[in-house]
Amino acid sequence: MNWSWVEPVIAILGLAVITVVSRAFFMIPEREMALPDWLKRGLKYAPLAALSAVIAPEIFMAHGEFIHTVQDARLPAVVLASAYYFWRRGILGTIVVGMWVYLPLHIGWGW
Repeated sequence: MNWSWVEPVIAILGLAVITVVSRAFFMIPEREMALPDWLKRGLKYAPLAALSAVIAPEIFMAHGEFIHTVQDARLPAVVLASAYYFWRRGILGTIVVGMWVYLPLHIGWGW
């Protein structure tokens, strides 16, 4: 008899248990857990830190290495999009300005 299906089933069930326990961890106690003030303040910055950790390598790296030239279309696009955001505080306009700068440089001039 072929028992090759046992390991994947055990892995799936194990991952399901770990997921349920980790997601329900905060609902298990009967009363609310008190968080220290320093942790509450730190959690306010977690989304910004995660977003920066995802976006920064996309801006400053190409093919797993830091870019060594200013002839990269991402750099002027980021600078102008950031300037627009600090001027107008609009997300849609920031995206439009960034792409308006990036696409001609990348597609047109091959940066």
